[in-house]
Amino acid sequence: MGGAVSAGEDNDELIDNLKEAQYIRSELVEQAFRAIDRADYYLEEFKENAYKDLAWKHGNIHLSAPCIYSEVMEALDLQPGLSFLNLGSGTGYLSSMVGLILGPFGVNHGVELHSDVTEYAKQKLDFFIRTSDSFDKFDFCEPSFVTGNCLEISPGCSQYDRVYCGAGVQKQHEGYMKSLLKVGGVLVMPLEEKPCQSESGKSRLVQLPPLAVRSLQDLARIAIRGTIKKVIHQEAVNKNGNGLKNTPRFKRRRVRRRRMETIVFLDKEVFASRISNPSDDTSCGDLEEERQEEEVTTPPDAKPEPPVNFLREKVLSLPLPDPLKYYLLYYREK
Repeated sequence: MGGAVSAGEDNDELIDNLKEAQYIRSELVEQAFRAIDRADYYLEEFKENAYKDLAWKHGNIHLSAPCIYSEVMEALDLQPGLSFLNLGSGTGYLSSMVGLILGPFGVNHGVELHSDVTEYAKQKLDFFIRTSDSFDKFDFCEPSFVTGNCLEISPGCSQYDRVYCGAGVQKQHEGYMKSLLKVGGVLVMPLEEKPCQSESGKSRLVQLPPLAVRSLQDLARIAIRGTIKKVIHQEAVNKNGNGLKNTPRFKRRRVRRRRMETIVFLDKEVFASRISNPSDDTSCGDLEEERQEEEVTTPPDAKPEPPVNFLREKVLSLPLPDPLKYYLLYYREK
C-alpha cells in the first residue's frame, strides 16, 4: 500500500513530496517527520527503498507507507501532554514521531504481538536517543513497548486521549477499541479491512505501564534542559535579533528550458529564426541573476554544514561533574 507520492533521494525530499501532495499539512507533524530518518528503521540491506512511498515488510517487521503514517499523524490531532496508545506498534517509528509532539509530560505506550519486533523497536528507540542530533531539539516523550495481543488488554488499564490501531479491526471489536479511549478522544483504525491475528496458546492479559510515572530525577532533568534551551534562545535573540534557526537547506537547481532554434523553408529559401516560449522570455539581466542564484544556492559538490547542537555544547561547558553532564545528555554518543 502506498505509492501516492514520488520517491525522494533522502528523508527531507520525501517529506517535501508528502507536503506537496497535502499528506502533511501541519507544522508539528512536519517537524516530527523531518526529525526522524525513516531509513534508520530499515534493515541495512533494504535501506535503498526507505524513501519510497511504499510499505515494507521483512519477517514480522513491518512499516506502513509514509503517506499512511502522515495521514494517521494528522488525523490524531496530537498535542503536548496527551496520552497515546499504539496498537501494533511495530518498529516504533510512528510512536517515536508521536513522542516528539507529546513532550515530556505526555504518555506514549505501544503494544506489539511479536516479541522480536518489540525488541527491534527498543533497539531503534535506543539508537535514536543515543545518536540523533534531532533528539535535543525536542522535549521527548519516550515510548514504552510491551508484547501482547492488543485485544487482551487488562480491563484495569487506563484510557487514552489518542489511540491508533494499524491492523484491520473487525466490526465486533469496534466497541472494545472505543473502550480504550477517553471521552472526547480520537481513535484511528482501519475497520473490517482484514481479520485480526492472534497466536494460539499464548493468550494472556496485557498489562500496560501506568499513565504517568516521572521520577524526581527525570523531572529535574526535564526542568534543567528546558532552562538551558531558554538561555540558548535568549542568547541567540540578543546576538542576532531572532531565535535559533535550522541550517538552511540548499535549494534544488532550477531547470531552465533552452530557447528553440527553428529553421523555416520558404520557396527554396532558408530562413533561420529564434522562437522562445513566452514564459522563457527573460532579459539578459534576468538570466545573469538566475545564473548567480544557482551558483549561490547550489555550489558544485557543496554540502550544508551539519547543524550545531547548541544544547549539547552548553551542557558540556557547565561547571558540573561529568556523570551529571552525561545524565543531562541522556548518555548520548554524539
